[in-house]
Parts: sequence; structure tokens; C-alpha cells
Amino acid sequence: MARERRRCDWADIEDPLYLAYHDEEWGVPVHEDRRIFEFLVLEAAQAGLSWRTVLHKRDSFRRAFDGFDPERVARYDEDKVKQLLADPGIIRNEQKIRAAVKNAGAFLKVQEELGSFDSYVWKFVGGLPKTNRWKQLRQIPAFTDESARLSGDLARRGFSFVGPTICYSHMQATGMVNDHLTYCFRHSEV
Repeated sequence: MARERRRCDWADIEDPLYLAYHDEEWGVPVHEDRRIFEFLVLEAAQAGLSWRTVLHKRDSFRRAFDGFDPERVARYDEDKVKQLLADPGIIRNEQKIRAAVKNAGAFLKVQEELGSFDSYVWKFVGGLPKTNRWKQLRQIPAFTDESARLSGDLARRGFSFVGPTICYSHMQATGMVNDHLTYCFRHSEV
């Protein structure tokens, strides 16, 4: 019988979607602007909720938010916001939905100013993933100096729902930091 690979404590092997997210996506460096925008929207939607909730609604979010196309999302009007608030497939929090629309506009301004959001956001970790060496889940911080700086700069640029903890979750999800525990098979892979 083959030995099961060790994973981070939070990876629920009973939930195939959650397990696939851990094994294939979390911590993998993302450099495509639309995917980075997707994670900004999803991390904000997750505030106060579990990531599992967001993950299981992700396909509905993709449909509802036009594939996370920031140009389209930035043009959403009141009718579209009302439509989103009535969509049972997503998290129907008005502040979070309005933040996604607002953030899309701010996202486009960063792209216009710097050429890509990718080049902007990755500068907060010096352009390369930061590999941490946590041995236990309790060692992983809720936020870091880098996520606090990113949060402050995003807020200054007009973003909302981008506190230091949300920014750190975003950095983990998009591989800006590798917070897989050292015993996890993914730690050395990403």
C-alpha cells in the first residue's frame, strides 16, 4: 500500500475541491493579471467566512463576474449590482460586491500606470516568492510587514476590502509567499 503524502494540516482530504486547491493551486506563483484580480475579489469575498465557502462558489463567481474581466466589472452599474445581490450562487454581501466593482476600476488604473498589475503587486516581495519554513500551522502569521505595506498602498490607490490579513491571504494564494508547512509535499514543489 502506497504511503499517503503529507499535507498542510488545513488541507481537508475529505473535500476533493479543497484538496485539489491545496495540491495544485495554493502557493503557486500567479503572474496573469486576470487571475490576480480573481483572487483579489475572492479574498475580499471570503472576509469573515471560510475559504471552503468561497471555493465552492468559485465557479458561480466566475460566471457572475464575467470571468473576472476587470474591464467589464469596472463598468457594472446599479442594475448589475442588484442582479449580483440576487444571485444565490455567490456571496451576496453588498459591501463586498461594491468593493469588487470599485477595485476593478482601481486595478485598471494600476495597469494603465505600470503596464501590469503583476509587476506592481510582486514588487512587495522583491519580485520573487518568499519561501517560509513554518513547521506548524500556528506559526503562520495572519499578516506580515509586506502584506501591511501592500494593504496600505492598495488603500491609497482606492481599493477597499484589502486589509493586511486579506492581502496576506492573497499573497499566499498567488504564490507570493510559500506558506506550505515544511513537511508538506508541496513545500518543495512550489
